[in-house]
Amino acid sequence: MKLTFLGTNGWYDTDTGNTISTLLETKDFYIVFDAGFGFYKLDQYIIEDKPIYLFISHLHVDHVCGLHCLPKFKFKQKLTIFGSKKTKKYLKKFLNHPFTASSKELAFNTNFIKLKPGNYNTPFKFTCLKLDHADYTLGYRIELEGKVITYCCDTALCPNDYKLAEGADVLIHECTFLPGEESDWGHTSPEKAAKVANKSNVKQLFLTHFGAHEYKTLEKRLEAEKIAKKIFLNTIAAEDDLTIDLNKKTV
Repeated sequence: MKLTFLGTNGWYDTDTGNTISTLLETKDFYIVFDAGFGFYKLDQYIIEDKPIYLFISHLHVDHVCGLHCLPKFKFKQKLTIFGSKKTKKYLKKFLNHPFTASSKELAFNTNFIKLKPGNYNTPFKFTCLKLDHADYTLGYRIELEGKVITYCCDTALCPNDYKLAEGADVLIHECTFLPGEESDWGHTSPEKAAKVANKSNVKQLFLTHFGAHEYKTLEKRLEAEKIAKKIFLNTIAAEDDLTIDLNKKTV
């Protein structure tokens, strides 16, 4: 099982990275969380014909703008997109003229599966729950190959944040705010993400979705990592193109 951070910025691209997209490769599947502009790199990593599943957290542009790059891909397999009912409604408009090419013009097939908060067993065991963000947002918990991978982005701390993370082998969590910063928009600082990991008995925390306007250098991310490690030692501040073999100890 391999984790690759295609994009690690929130809001907009900078020299520190592209907007958010994360690839989880398992024995039988390619699983992608969100489709910011880091999504354009997907065909660099998808080299087998395993099914591709894309989980969209919400419709903010930094999480879906990379879908504009779908026409560059030449996948042989189908792309299945998961998201809320509202996500399907608006993506159907966005993935069409005059914004971009329509799905009929792609070199591969696509379909969309609507989700409500709850537990699912197909195509593998996963859970999605509503998070605390400015607009409707889902967090995901995937159980595969004896591991639990949780993805929470974007969100402020909330009960479902903890519930999705409980006992996870890997928690991929947003880190929009600088240490000590707060607002009512629905985001997280490094120490609060570390608090979730600590209280939820997570094994490994990856910080991502760094606010582009706040984290202007990678050094800023490392400072955030140091602060988070004081609360939860097994913390890594992700960078674009970082690849982790989850079958090996990372820290």
